[in-house]
Amino acid sequence: MARPWGLQKTTTTNKQHNIMFTKAFAVALAALGGGIGIGILGSKAAEATGRNPGAATPILVVSIIFAALIEGIFILSAFAVPF
Repeated sequence: MARPWGLQKTTTTNKQHNIMFTKAFAVALAALGGGIGIGILGSKAAEATGRNPGAATPILVVSIIFAALIEGIFILSAFAVPF
């Protein structure tokens, strides 16, 4: 007899669900950390440009490089974690 949808027997165990949740939580923390890091980076870059407007171009270049590195760390953590 067929069971209603949602009540089928599954082959995943409780341990597998815990591992999947842990990996998803780690990716979520990486995304949160990346977002906070880029926010702080932008804030400090704006502050540094306000203090020394003549150095705006080097500050912009360094900020873009660091933002790319922060995003790279998130992308690595998001896609390097097999589910």
